Amino acid sequence: GIKVGDFIVAVNGIPTEGRTAFDIIDQISENPNAQTVTMTVLTQGPDNLKGEGNIRDVSMAREFTEVKDPVSYKISERRKDGTVVGYIRMREFNSLIKPKLEGAIKALEKEGANAFVLDARSNPGGAFQSAVEIAGLFLDDTVATTVVDGNGVELPFRTSRNRVIVDKASPLAFWVDGRSASATEVLAGALRDNCRAVVMGDKSFGKGLIQAVYGLKNGGGLVLTVARYVTPGGTDIQGSGISPDMSGSPTSLVPFVLSP
Repeated sequence: GIKVGDFIVAVNGIPTEGRTAFDIIDQISENPNAQTVTMTVLTQGPDNLKGEGNIRDVSMAREFTEVKDPVSYKISERRKDGTVVGYIRMREFNSLIKPKLEGAIKALEKEGANAFVLDARSNPGGAFQSAVEIAGLFLDDTVATTVVDGNGVELPFRTSRNRVIVDKASPLAFWVDGRSASATEVLAGALRDNCRAVVMGDKSFGKGLIQAVYGLKNGGGLVLTVARYVTPGGTDIQGSGISPDMSGSPTSLVPFVLSP
């Protein structure tokens, strides 16, 4: 295998010297059907000069992880006052989150749901744009978050028009904890600050930075923070997180009743 301190001197027979990590990624991507990637590895001993040592090939199987459905749902409660609670668990913000969430909401409404809980506990986030798109299922043409760069320039991101699928009279609770982060926090801030949802649970993680990766001539990389996310109400997510309106584990899953 490959150990700490080893040097990768070639990938699929092509030397790595003079190339960046991004060049090598592009090379590997040229043949998406390849079943293996071969790394030529140099292991140096304490007495070896630069470039000397034991050279060997290490072949690694390529594995492609199937994108899993991040949403599960059920009717969690039917109350005497007519409240029917639709519970939706969101595990991550992958490429399937918006259509799957939309399908879950419609399915629950067919079962009579007129109040919803979005459970995003331990959701590490994912695609930022997904958070804005999901906010658009509840908020029409509204600022979901603002990106602020290092010069203080603000760029607001608004939800789409005419894409709301949940009646504004339907109560909504958003459930977070200390492991809810990134895009999850963007969505929580959008729904809370626009008075569309109650946030409950525990304070979220507080990851609100936008970072860019740059390749260097020596083959290294530089990760640079270029901007940060700010909620519509002005909360800087980074280091602060989203503070819940109701803390701890609620005794009842939904902290509201339907308005008359």
